[in-house]
Amino acid sequence: MRKLALAAAGLSLTVGTLGLAVAPDAAAATPCPSGAFCIRETNGTILSKNIFYSYGAHNLSNVTGLRVLVNSQTGGAGFTVCYGYNGVNCSGVSRATGEYEPYDMTPINSVVLVR
Repeated sequence: MRKLALAAAGLSLTVGTLGLAVAPDAAAATPCPSGAFCIRETNGTILSKNIFYSYGAHNLSNVTGLRVLVNSQTGGAGFTVCYGYNGVNCSGVSRATGEYEPYDMTPINSVVLVR
C-alpha cells in the first residue's frame, strides 16, 4: 500500500510539472509595452508584428486560434476586432486596459485602435 501511495504521489508531481511546462504563468508572459495594443502568442510571447501603436486599422497575418489581447494604451484609448480587412465588420470598442480572456482570432482579419 505504501508503494502505491508513493507511486501516486510521483504521478501527481509529474502531471503538475507537465502542466507548468505547457501553459506559461502570468509572470512568464511577455509584457505589452505602455501605449500599445498587443496580441500575445499561445506560448506567452508577443511578436513585434503584433504590437500596435498607431490609431486606425491594422490587417493581421497568420493570427489564428486562441490569443490573449492586451490593451496597454493610455488616455482611455480602445480597440475593436474586425472580421474583414481594413477595419470592416467590427465588434464593439473595448477600452479597459490589461489582458482580456483568450479570444478565437481565427475569423478575425484586422484590429482597429481608436481614441
